[in-house]
Amino acid sequence: MGVSDSYERGREFLIEDPIRAALVIVFVVLALDLVRQLAVGQTQFSEFGVLLKDGLMRGLFFGLAGIGLSMTYSILNFANFAHGDLITGGAFGGVAATYVIAGGFGTEAALGSLLLVGAGGSVFGAALGIGVATSPLAVLAGVVVAAVASIALALIIDRFVYKPIRDRSGITLLITSIGVAFALRYLIVFVFGPGRRGVTDPSGIPSVAVPVIDGTVNVDLHEVSLLVVAVVLMLGLHFLLQRTRLGKAMRAMADNEDLARITGIPTERVVRFTWIIGAGLAGVAGYMFVLWNETLHWFQFWSLLLPVFAAVILGGIGSVYGAIAGGLVIGFVMSLSVVWIPGGLSRAAAFLIMIAVLLVRPEGIFAGRSTA
Repeated sequence: MGVSDSYERGREFLIEDPIRAALVIVFVVLALDLVRQLAVGQTQFSEFGVLLKDGLMRGLFFGLAGIGLSMTYSILNFANFAHGDLITGGAFGGVAATYVIAGGFGTEAALGSLLLVGAGGSVFGAALGIGVATSPLAVLAGVVVAAVASIALALIIDRFVYKPIRDRSGITLLITSIGVAFALRYLIVFVFGPGRRGVTDPSGIPSVAVPVIDGTVNVDLHEVSLLVVAVVLMLGLHFLLQRTRLGKAMRAMADNEDLARITGIPTERVVRFTWIIGAGLAGVAGYMFVLWNETLHWFQFWSLLLPVFAAVILGGIGSVYGAIAGGLVIGFVMSLSVVWIPGGLSRAAAFLIMIAVLLVRPEGIFAGRSTA
């Protein structure tokens, strides 16, 4: 292909799809500017490495948390705005179990204070030595209890709130879910209190210094744990959706619920397992995020719900794989955007990327791959 042909194809690209062309130009300009900043030392390689690591951690959380939202939408056809508070409830349950087990040996902390996750400053995670290395059994129990607590909340809410109105419109369910979110949130405040608390022992987290050109990037055991847990759960979900009868039934119901019902698929059982899988993943994601972030408070995951929604929409709403991919994109954008803009605008950058991608691909990254 000659120079004239390349020029003509480039001209057609600019004329026929100007939005995509503008996005490509912006991306190239930002990439070149990043190279310039790294070359002149305006941004350190070690600083950039930390941002990449932070983006990966956030992206894994957004992806795991978004799976439940995506499954709920594809099978039940409504956006569940109570999902963030469901994650919060699971996280509090998991951390409470961790406190009880870690504080039950060699400490004088009262059981009530441990169950309430040190409400009012009565017990601190650092004093209990909570961490993957220092209290592995307590952390493992916390992961399990976080999943179970989220699943229990989801099944109870579905049985008494969503199921009676499931045949109504998606808007009715959406508005109901907002009411459920407020009820859950303030129930959590009533039980555990409004205070923000540190829930780990930062000094007890082993880390490895990874060398880069101008310094090091510290990677600690909690970050590795979040990565391993997220990858294992995502691979497990892939196997379930592709290789099991339940997964095939879920995919069939997502494609056509009426046809699935006619062919004998137990749709109510599929709905139940949708809540179990989605809520379980959300609870584990919330607990691991708290372990990585080292703090927990009642408003934590409601404030992160919009980026989770952005990840689901960006990936292609209704697509599990899209939720994972979208979560990683949103996570990296939120972290890396501070190279060019103030940190307070990082969420705005994530939503801007979502809008830009949807302008080019309105169905999302994984369009047409609902549930699987």
